[in-house]
Amino acid sequence: MRLLIVEDDTDLATRLQGVLRQHGFAVDVCHNGVDGEFQGQEFPYDAIVLDLGLPDSPGLEVLGRWRAGGLRTPVLILTARDTWQQKVEGLQGGADDYLTKPFHEAELVARLQALIRRSRDQADPVLRVQGLELDEDTQSVRRGARRWDLTATEFRLLRYFMHHPGRILSKSRLTDHVYEMDADKDSNVIEVYVNRLRRKLGNDIITTRRGQGYVFGESGCD
Repeated sequence: MRLLIVEDDTDLATRLQGVLRQHGFAVDVCHNGVDGEFQGQEFPYDAIVLDLGLPDSPGLEVLGRWRAGGLRTPVLILTARDTWQQKVEGLQGGADDYLTKPFHEAELVARLQALIRRSRDQADPVLRVQGLELDEDTQSVRRGARRWDLTATEFRLLRYFMHHPGRILSKSRLTDHVYEMDADKDSNVIEVYVNRLRRKLGNDIITTRRGQGYVFGESGCD
């Protein structure tokens, strides 16, 4: 899954990017409201972390324009203002959750994971699809009695597949959700990771649709 952090504190943004990467997310960062607003509108994120005290364009205004334009991506706001009025304004403006600075990084991770699960109607941190159980806390997958640890990219790719079973997913769409903005986005790399997942989980788990992309679970898994 892919996240956007819009935060003008570069040290904090860099630290959060590292923590979230460790938990299996691809993470892009913007340091002002103008760039953040554009990035959030133009690219497909699974969730956004938005600071309210941004230069160029305040966070609440960015959020308001996102929602007015129809953006439905879950947004968690960060605020240094520990007042109930600011929290209410953020939630009324379209935020899905908030954290007050300073905060524990583990809480941010947990809240983002919960936001994404709610947006996908997934109650359990263990994702169960087609006989597979994907645990986002350990970044591992289980099938029956067998368990495999996954690399960060394998985990992000399999998680996206499992959220879209039976659907044709193009290489470009997979790339958009698996890789960060400045990553090498050679579409052939997706094929490499698909083959890695097949070697671990079985060739039947992901079907190739020539000229279209891939389908997860099309053949069925027991």
